[in-house]
Amino acid sequence: MSLVDYSTMRRKPGLRRPALRVQPTLWLAWLVILLALLAALAPQWFTAYSATEGIAGAQRLAPQAGHWLGTDQLGRDLFARIVYGAAPSLSAALIAVAMGLSIGTALGLLAGAAAGKTDALIMRGVDVLLSIPALLLSLSILILLGFGTLHAALAVGAASVASFARLARGEVVRIRRSDYVEAAYGSGGTFFSVLWRHILPNALTPVIAFAALQFGQAILALATLSFLGYGTPPPSPEWGLLIAEGRNSLSTAWWLTTLPGLTVIAVVLAANRISVQLAGGRR
Repeated sequence: MSLVDYSTMRRKPGLRRPALRVQPTLWLAWLVILLALLAALAPQWFTAYSATEGIAGAQRLAPQAGHWLGTDQLGRDLFARIVYGAAPSLSAALIAVAMGLSIGTALGLLAGAAAGKTDALIMRGVDVLLSIPALLLSLSILILLGFGTLHAALAVGAASVASFARLARGEVVRIRRSDYVEAAYGSGGTFFSVLWRHILPNALTPVIAFAALQFGQAILALATLSFLGYGTPPPSPEWGLLIAEGRNSLSTAWWLTTLPGLTVIAVVLAANRISVQLAGGRR
């Protein structure tokens, strides 16, 4: 249909543009992420209990009125610990994603735009990193740096650099062959001006979508490191550490591990759903 016909059709009173499809899962995902961010920024809005101080005589209480998610072996409110655990968990994940996004995108951009020996050298290094399991690479880096929340975030971020680099390089190679890029070079554009004004903006969309996906993966990786004892040390209420603290009491206090685990699953699934939307996918 031509543009004129379409304009005429829009003016007819009996025809209306199709309504936008409601996506409840997407709204739910954004709600989960928003609540997690609010808990990280202002945990006192959600609970009046302390995350580190226990209540005498309130050890291992099952979920009930007053303690929605129960208490742990020291009488600390589990809901308060999950809420206060959002700050170290999400901040570490953001650091990891920011590190992987910035370094990986820069390497992929340079490799795809420069081509030749530069591309071959960078991508061979990327292939070496991708051949190492991410958890093993994170553990190796963490052992060298030492334990702690920041070091765990840096280790997880370093393990994700290769994935960002490969994705960015593929997008740059695809865009570099486009007609408008050739036209920019033909009109006198320099390498860096074309790279900054034409290639980088068009290559960022899938990289940003992948960063949202990596945010959820970073939360899982950090929780795994804390569960193994290599991440955030106690008494910090980091989500992976909460799961680890309750693993020996599953038969008598199931809520200590199950509820923090469900929290991690909810945030990771929400981040994955948002990444699908950013990538232009449909479900």
